[in-house]
Amino acid sequence: MQKTAIVVMSDPQAGSEEALGRLFNALGAAYDFKQRGADVQIQFQGAGARWASALVDKEHPAYTLFMAVKDKVAGVSCGCADVFGAREGAEECGLDLLTDNAVPGTSGLPSLARLTAEGYTVLTF
Repeated sequence: MQKTAIVVMSDPQAGSEEALGRLFNALGAAYDFKQRGADVQIQFQGAGARWASALVDKEHPAYTLFMAVKDKVAGVSCGCADVFGAREGAEECGLDLLTDNAVPGTSGLPSLARLTAEGYTVLTF
């Protein structure tokens, strides 16, 4: 079975159509994989950790698509959420904080090495 991990790094605070376009394409890809019955997961990393609190706003243009794939969200990078001030938003949304890569000086990051070892193809947006 095909396994895909989608990592969203675009910054919602960039205020650009490009950042929103990356998010839409990431969520759209996750939706496509989900509809095909593939093993897919979404992670928010870097400045992308900030998307969590924005996407639960019913007025956000990606809200409906996000809700369609929310069950495929593995979580938010804990260390990135700390650095980019997004931890509280991620926790309020009920998303897991990912810490399986114990990077020194951080509260932990997701492990892309683990994902690739488990056979996931990693796509970044």
